[in-house]
Amino acid sequence: MTPLLHVEQRNTILLVKLNRPDKRNALNDELILGLEAVFSTIPDGVRCAVIYGEGSHFSAGLDLSALTERDAVQGLHHSRMWHRALDRIQFGTVPVIAVLHGACVGGGLELAAACHIRVAENSTFYALPEGQRGIFVGGGASVRVPKLIGLARMTDMMLTGRVYQAEEGERIGLAQYRVEEGLGLEKALELAGKVAGNAGMTNYALMHILPRIVDAPQEQGLLMESLTAAIAQDAPEAKARLRDFLAGKAKKVGE
Repeated sequence: MTPLLHVEQRNTILLVKLNRPDKRNALNDELILGLEAVFSTIPDGVRCAVIYGEGSHFSAGLDLSALTERDAVQGLHHSRMWHRALDRIQFGTVPVIAVLHGACVGGGLELAAACHIRVAENSTFYALPEGQRGIFVGGGASVRVPKLIGLARMTDMMLTGRVYQAEEGERIGLAQYRVEEGLGLEKALELAGKVAGNAGMTNYALMHILPRIVDAPQEQGLLMESLTAAIAQDAPEAKARLRDFLAGKAKKVGE
């Protein structure tokens, strides 16, 4: 395990900390490959994971000091390595919650966008500065970020260098939750407890099937929905939960 990551298991929740505070948790190959390794080997019993950053920032993006000149083929392979690693987060075995604070910039935003839920502290700010640096995003932002905020907003961020602060970021969809400074991890652990208590098939469907339904033409999407609903409700766990609800043993919505 790379020292740039600290991994801790708390019951059914895996905490993964970016541990490079002296570099504002800038992402280099060692850190990205470390994330791939962690999310490729989730321990048995873990039902949800939380990613957060040590120090004053979640991640200031790609470590440009480690950037070397590459030809087009080398650049392609490097980008695809990021894609492979972040796919292990988005399409892995457990839902992932990101805790954001300070900089969530460039590659840091690409990492956050690969997670399923984002909790932002009030210090969080978002940017995609690649456009001002003469480069283009390569870690999946062009696919994931427009699905969060829309094509026009991402285009604006890259064309003009626009920075979104925490309140704006929550409003446009970069985060689903916004909390006071220092409370992000607490909120993420609360949410992780709820996620970990879901039926396994439900979480799998939300991670792996729902994104494909959204990307599919309507007819295929509706068919996938029907198949998934039928499989999910046939699971013994689902049947037991429904019996508990009908018997008044389960919490109602809002309780």
